[in-house]
Amino acid sequence: MNMSDTGLQKHVLDRVCLAKEASRFLAGISTQDKNEALQRMAQALWDNRQQILDANRVDIEDAEKSGDPASRIDRLLLDTQRVEAMMKGLYQIMELPDPIGETLETAVLQNELRVEKRRVPLGVIAMIYESRPNVTVDAVGLTLKTGNAVVLRGGKESLRSNQALVDALQLGLRKSRVPVDSIQFVNRVDREAVDILIQARGLVDLAIPRGGAGLIGRVIQGACVPVIETGVGNCHIYVDADADLAKALSIILNAKTQRPSVCNAAETLLVHEAVADEWLPVAISNLLQHDVEIRGCPQTEALARQSGAPNRLVRAASEEDWATEFLAPILAIKVVKSADEAIRHITHYGTQHSEAIVTENVAVAEDFLSRVDAAVVYHNASTRFTDGFEFGFGAEIGISTQKLHARGPMGLRELTSYQYVVRGNGQVRQ
Repeated sequence: MNMSDTGLQKHVLDRVCLAKEASRFLAGISTQDKNEALQRMAQALWDNRQQILDANRVDIEDAEKSGDPASRIDRLLLDTQRVEAMMKGLYQIMELPDPIGETLETAVLQNELRVEKRRVPLGVIAMIYESRPNVTVDAVGLTLKTGNAVVLRGGKESLRSNQALVDALQLGLRKSRVPVDSIQFVNRVDREAVDILIQARGLVDLAIPRGGAGLIGRVIQGACVPVIETGVGNCHIYVDADADLAKALSIILNAKTQRPSVCNAAETLLVHEAVADEWLPVAISNLLQHDVEIRGCPQTEALARQSGAPNRLVRAASEEDWATEFLAPILAIKVVKSADEAIRHITHYGTQHSEAIVTENVAVAEDFLSRVDAAVVYHNASTRFTDGFEFGFGAEIGISTQKLHARGPMGLRELTSYQYVVRGNGQVRQ
């Protein structure tokens, strides 16, 4: 990293230092004060929705001029309904129990020392993300409720949208007891700004990258602060020999077509050979009605062409296709000989995000659920449910695909640490 740009370094570190100072106040603020701040921010979003939508419109126009794909523009787009959803997300976080101060364990030692393990904030969280402006609001709501300050660094494609959202949220905070410096926004799009953030050891307590594989890899490889890896979702649906085929069709259509541009959408369909000839032509026909491009193994490709699929929507799958998170109406399909082969395929190509099996055979299902190494595994359900809101966490700050210290959709508890509080009466160690 070229650190000669002292102006950029000062811009970033000044904001981190303001957040650090605010975090010390936030650690002791009451639940009532935090909830009032959430309410004020929600109202400010709604009151300033036109400014937010106007800013987003400019971002969308720039993305269209740049030739960004429809899936990326969908992630960037805000409308009245999405602003309302963000507002409701803050209200839902407000209604959730405050984890800070929660007692996890207590013990009284032989020397009568009382040891209590309780939840505390992490401190300053650096949120580094791309495309989706709603992450701005989700991150602010969850960090504030857990007594953390946040430094936001969004992508250049959503710069105006994020700035408008931050402006509204800070207006809300000014009407509460929570310091406005609890929310900091790095409005410089230089890639070096990310490096400065993730190397601010002693100031940033946790970095959370949320976006494509390139962004996440850059943060993991360059960070000097703790990082939670999130988001890349090469998710699979395996249709077993004993599947309810009507159920399987409903699940794959939902997992692939309901919103293809998100990380919990299915990217690969694995089908047991015992049901492939009967079921795959039906599934492919339905997928083609949604303009889903099929990238298949030889058997899949042959079945698709026998079904009269147009050439523009069918092609042979490459090795790269099995490993790709398309985030688009594209589906890789492979016929497998067994559940074991499906599990081996997922183990080799999956990203430990969300994986599903469709079967009425409970023994096969339980074997799949126990052997597939992913943050979320499903039996007879769509991968699209991997989401903090759907899991009842309110909003989410990301979906962790690692194992420490959080895994899966990350809500309030995942944004806390703990400390030991020891109470005595003059005890000294002998």
